[in-house]
Amino acid sequence: MSGGLLVFGRSGQVARELQRRAPEAMFLGREAVDLTDPAACAAVIAQSDCGAVINAAAYTAVDRAETDAETARLVNAEAPAAMARAAAAKGVPFLHVSTDYVFDGSGETARDETAPTAPLGAYGATKRAGEEAIAAAGGQWAVMRTSWVFSAHGANFVKTMLRLGAERDRLTIVADQIGGPTPAGDIATALLAMAGQMVADPQKGGLYHFAGAPDTSWADFARAIFRLSGLTTKVVDIPSSDYPTPARRPLNSRLDCHRITTDFGVARPDWQAGLAQVLAELKGNP
Repeated sequence: MSGGLLVFGRSGQVARELQRRAPEAMFLGREAVDLTDPAACAAVIAQSDCGAVINAAAYTAVDRAETDAETARLVNAEAPAAMARAAAAKGVPFLHVSTDYVFDGSGETARDETAPTAPLGAYGATKRAGEEAIAAAGGQWAVMRTSWVFSAHGANFVKTMLRLGAERDRLTIVADQIGGPTPAGDIATALLAMAGQMVADPQKGGLYHFAGAPDTSWADFARAIFRLSGLTTKVVDIPSSDYPTPARRPLNSRLDCHRITTDFGVARPDWQAGLAQVLAELKGNP
């Protein structure tokens, strides 16, 4: 890629997978740039010789965002807005990762990119604000909404289930939230494919959904984790009302992912294959 790739994020799940696939890119962790300082984020882009920018950094503490909304807004909305404007001024593509939490989770059908948003909490609201600001920045952009991200890195549902499953013979898991678990490695691969195509074709970009297939519940996802890892932990289904959290979760996180396939040739990933790979990696690197 002419000019190279600049990535905001270093230790997160998607950023770690991007490093595996594009080690030559420049990765900026929180020690290199303050994500609560939008001007600093913009300055990094303005001063670089990058050919494309990916923002893989975010404030993802969904529950904490309810009482720390200002920090979430700076990281999830103001900083990406400044990044997008700086990329637009430089004439390079800007790609950003968003979330299914921009929706209210009603109904049972998969939402496409034209569906109205209605976040249930502060996290989703700040992510939606970031999407809107990026679209208004005036440059070439792509926003990828994804869901239920997992990998061998960081904190995620798979690693939590492996820890709890090794300690207990029975777990109660929410069964009325439905969505697509998405391997971070597949997100990284998709972002790199999109970035390359956007550099080659300035007309490409827009809002996209990308989530693993098939859609499942958290409870059934847990069962798959235990089955593939050899744990005998029993999963008992419970409704979300039995597991209250500070921030409400969308019950329906199904995402229609046809547009990204049509525009970029990127297909929905098989999360079960991704899960097998993650479990193999964790087994080799406990």
